[in-house]
Amino acid sequence: MHSLEQALQDHDLIVLRVIGEWWELDLTGADKAACVKAVAAALLSLDLMQEMMYLPPEEAAALHDLAAQHGRIPVAAFSRQHGEVRQMGPGRMEREEPWLDPVSPAEALWYRGFLYRGFDETAEGMIEFFYLPAELLAQFPAPDKKPDIQETAVPALTPVSPPDEWTTAVTHAVDDLTTMLALAQIDALDGVAWARVLLDARPSRRSLLLTLAREMNWLRQTEAGLRPTRAALTWLKESREAQLRALADAWSASGWNELRRAPGLICEGEGWENDPILARTAVLDVLPRQPEWFAVADLVSLIHETDPDFQRPDGNYDTWYIRDEASGQFLRGFDNWPGVEGRLIRFLLAGPLTWLGLVEMGGGSVDAAAFRLTARASDWLHGAPPPPDALRVPLAAQADGVLVAPYNADRYARFQAARIGDMEAVSVGRPFQYRLTPQSLRKAAAQGIQPDRILQFLQDATERPLPLGIRRAITRWAERGVEGKIETAVILRVRDKGILETLRQNPKTRDFLGESLGDLAVVVRDWPKLAAAAAQLGLLLDIEAETG
Repeated sequence: MHSLEQALQDHDLIVLRVIGEWWELDLTGADKAACVKAVAAALLSLDLMQEMMYLPPEEAAALHDLAAQHGRIPVAAFSRQHGEVRQMGPGRMEREEPWLDPVSPAEALWYRGFLYRGFDETAEGMIEFFYLPAELLAQFPAPDKKPDIQETAVPALTPVSPPDEWTTAVTHAVDDLTTMLALAQIDALDGVAWARVLLDARPSRRSLLLTLAREMNWLRQTEAGLRPTRAALTWLKESREAQLRALADAWSASGWNELRRAPGLICEGEGWENDPILARTAVLDVLPRQPEWFAVADLVSLIHETDPDFQRPDGNYDTWYIRDEASGQFLRGFDNWPGVEGRLIRFLLAGPLTWLGLVEMGGGSVDAAAFRLTARASDWLHGAPPPPDALRVPLAAQADGVLVAPYNADRYARFQAARIGDMEAVSVGRPFQYRLTPQSLRKAAAQGIQPDRILQFLQDATERPLPLGIRRAITRWAERGVEGKIETAVILRVRDKGILETLRQNPKTRDFLGESLGDLAVVVRDWPKLAAAAAQLGLLLDIEAETG
């Protein structure tokens, strides 16, 4: 920070004279420059360690805290612990004489010349600090090197008994991102029924995966929409563990903002922002590396005690516009730390860290929830390389035209299967399925995938001869196109062919009849209107429930 004379220059003349009076200096009539030099000389002559012995305990503790933090603490954080220093102009100070009755230890130190205030540049931007000038700080013993928080935090967390139920580590992020890349390849990202094609379709998780894909250049914006890149194809060919590691690395540096998606919080307004990386770093630094279970509430309490300002380095809890979703109340002030920071920590555990297979969650209520790191997370945090796939099984081509991709199938092969087959609805624990249809083959042709390439892909991906029916079907489609169509229709059947002739000739009913299916049956275009019109002609039609 600043030297003592620089710090004193920031004071009003009246404050300099008050400090001088405390140290038995008569500065009446002296100009500011003279006052600065006189006060600086007086303070530099002090034995600060000896002076602290005579200070009230609260003031001495405040100075000790300041020195322990290398001589500076953000104003908001210092004020939270040691009280405020009231900001006054010279006129008000002359009237109220705050040095005679300071409201806090901080204010008492301010008028003794032991505390100063100023802005300094940090990695998080300009922050206002209370500080000790360099000459005063030099009188304190050098603070011990700040220990790695992991060295002190982990013993503070006590393992708990394993919960009765917990969610085992999931790696569905890899599978769902494969699906998203495939949908982007066939221009089907817009309007998709996500619950039908994703194993976990929650909007926040989906948003995270798409954000990571774009930040890692696996998806890029084109005139035709989002499309996969060559980097995405490289990722698809990697092992499942390597794919998860890439997602974890991408998330650790991502701009995706957990605070603005934390359940129960509504972030509003402009002019304020938070750094999501600060929050992730704070949580990752204190996560116990042991494989035991720990209480989420204990982790939240630990961070509250050791690093409460992890996402607000200036210690100011009044500038963000965050409301509680349930009550609608704004959550301002340090007293609302559990409602903001606490919720964010819980979401980091139950959200991204769980989605990426790094944490397992267990327990019932939120307060009773427990967590533990997976072996995957431990390897990641220690920089150990991800293991290769133990086994990759081939796709299977069924005689009914369905391609089956098991959980441990190659993701690149499944990506290619999605380009030539219509994806069936997915569910956890069941293989992915893609049905070959004329529509899917037309979709493949639009991508430049010809029938001979489809046959070659199926041969390579299944590693066995194709069912003869599938080979014939693809070949016939290439030669003749669509040879049959299955559709849903409402059929009218009558006893007497004369009834059909009457209905076809009458202008009230003829427009509702379609293709004839013999003398006694016809396809109906709009059966409610046909039934109403026929009733006007004196003909009541019996309607089966299935037609509704």
